[in-house]
Amino acid sequence: MVTSVSHTLFVCTTCASVWQDGKRIGESGGQKLLNKLQNLAENWELRDQFPIQAVECMSACNRSCVVAFAAEGKLTYLFGDLVVDDSISAVLECASKYYAKENGLLPWSERPEPLKKGILAKIPSLS
Repeated sequence: MVTSVSHTLFVCTTCASVWQDGKRIGESGGQKLLNKLQNLAENWELRDQFPIQAVECMSACNRSCVVAFAAEGKLTYLFGDLVVDDSISAVLECASKYYAKENGLLPWSERPEPLKKGILAKIPSLS
């Protein structure tokens, strides 16, 4: 497993928000997704090596809820269309697979079902 590379799981907290008069009303779907991921990750073996980071907006509003996997020297993946209650364990499972891959490549056939059809971007690494 890769251990020297810094990994991050980004979660958009403004996804699936309800807005009124320029102000968010209630808890967004993204915030719910973040909260549930953080709760499940308390027992996740990679919680210290693959921190979960809230992001105010990832500009994929029409495909919410959105998460991204990023690491130095690896592909970056952006996934959307995630249903909060149906994708929590799948996100952490896929993050574990991403962590284990030297280049971060996540073939379609190896991704959990909720992350097979919701891919928004696969961005090459800088190195």
